[in-house]
Amino acid sequence: MIPAANLLAFLVASIVIIIIPGPGVLFVIGRALSYGRRAALISVLGHSIGVLVILGLVAAGLGTIVAASAIALTIVKFAGALYLIFLGVQAIRQRRSLREAFEAKAEPVAQGRALRQAVLVGLTNPKALIFFSAVLPQFVAPKAGAVPLQMLILGTIFLLVALLSDSVYALLAGTAREWFARSPKRLEAVGGAGGVMIIGLGASVAVSGTSN
Repeated sequence: MIPAANLLAFLVASIVIIIIPGPGVLFVIGRALSYGRRAALISVLGHSIGVLVILGLVAAGLGTIVAASAIALTIVKFAGALYLIFLGVQAIRQRRSLREAFEAKAEPVAQGRALRQAVLVGLTNPKALIFFSAVLPQFVAPKAGAVPLQMLILGTIFLLVALLSDSVYALLAGTAREWFARSPKRLEAVGGAGGVMIIGLGASVAVSGTSN
């Protein structure tokens, strides 16, 4: 049984990383503005499927390593922390990407193709990969049971929060374009603040200890 404190801390960390606009959010926003809410929600589903595959692979492979080697976990943790900081810096430098997503136009696309494309975005989402491999293990309690199972449980919580958050982005993007268009600075501020939060998360991962 995963300790309640670990679950709560993981939920907070998940919310922080999920609400920050990343590849999945930008993709969903673009779909909402180009094709409407239905296509955007299909994209949310496809992206979640892709991320679920990442979770399964990480839980099966890394979970075993985490259970057996504290050194391996430390290496993964610092590599992930550095990459999170890198992503944060990139988010700040490219904070206009949200604005560009809202202004983007695209040719019509079939729903099946939209789903497949969204799955691919999920499979190649670096934020999800780094979170599952470097952040998620910090909330596992090896003494509380099978590590891979704990990672699957925590990852499922992450996915549920992400599904809700991305769906909200999709719905809002379909109705709030005019409000954002009146002040592009609002979008840039979101991207910049998100970058700072990613850097902060990366720093916290670097200095955090391993859960017991």
